[in-house]
Amino acid sequence: MQELHDAPLAPLTTFRLGGPATRLVTATTDAEVVAAVREADAAGTPLLIIGGGSNLVIGDQGFAGTALRIATRGFELDGPRLELAAGEVWTDAVAGTVEAGLAGVECLAGIPGSAGATPIQNVGAYGQEVSSTITEVIAYDRRSGETVTLTNDACAFAYRHSLFKADPSRYVVLRVRFELEDADGLSAPVKYAEAARALGVEPGDRVPLADARETVLKLRTGKGMVLDPEDHDTWSAGSFFTNPILTDGQFAAFHARVRERLGDGVVPPAYPAGQGRTKTSAAWLIDKAGFTKGYGSGPARISTKHTLALTNRGAATTEDLLALAREVVTGVREAFGITLVNEPVTVGVSL
Repeated sequence: MQELHDAPLAPLTTFRLGGPATRLVTATTDAEVVAAVREADAAGTPLLIIGGGSNLVIGDQGFAGTALRIATRGFELDGPRLELAAGEVWTDAVAGTVEAGLAGVECLAGIPGSAGATPIQNVGAYGQEVSSTITEVIAYDRRSGETVTLTNDACAFAYRHSLFKADPSRYVVLRVRFELEDADGLSAPVKYAEAARALGVEPGDRVPLADARETVLKLRTGKGMVLDPEDHDTWSAGSFFTNPILTDGQFAAFHARVRERLGDGVVPPAYPAGQGRTKTSAAWLIDKAGFTKGYGSGPARISTKHTLALTNRGAATTEDLLALAREVVTGVREAFGITLVNEPVTVGVSL
């Protein structure tokens, strides 16, 4: 294991923000990961797990404890079954499944971060979520001190949520297992309307796997959602806020606020989200509350390509970012009565 002291953490995050860690350990095997976690727990040292750093907002003061960077590698296929090491680069893993002719995660192309983070957030985009293909997650249980295998049901997946997110201090993901589909080189049925339009097909149709992946990459690039060191619109955590899910009563009140603010002819986005629940669009809320693309005059601004991404324009601090996030949350609440929830994990700070 590599060990550094007073180590900068900003370069390990896609925001490129945050102060140093007292100690940074990089683990390249599952055994090293477990050993580092056990050592920190035995000593009572605060522990921060870092994968791809694409979903982290670290405070400017840094992290007083041990930061464990999981850099394990492993891509193993057995027919349609895939096992990924937690440190495997997710974009590379998706490319590998497409090359192997297996469907199920092709529309998750271009999402930054590591494979081990995908079950934590139940990562999803363009009509796919990892929960639909994950069969098992192998994790170290810090409570029992044992390595455990959790089934899909045990992971308690929900929209951008899971058992791991609900109890973030308990489990450290080591490996993720998927069951993909061999559809003779075709994708899973295309579910997302925007992707279907870009592909020139109807929702429910299948397309060649490579076409699905390339189309999603183009769509994401157009929104600044594919990492590019030269493009400050990608110095972000992707979507900063989750899409709100409202009860029938909450949605009726929201709709009334929309009519009052924007007029009777404006209909907000609405998607079924289970019995008595409706999901609406955080990006729409932000835009209609007056926070348009490129909003801001400081070093942290809304992306010029997508209202849902808050970005570091190159010289921002974490406090700059949080000030912008709080402004957006307040503005949306005052306009529509909905409180947006941040998607990235915050370390040493909060909204």
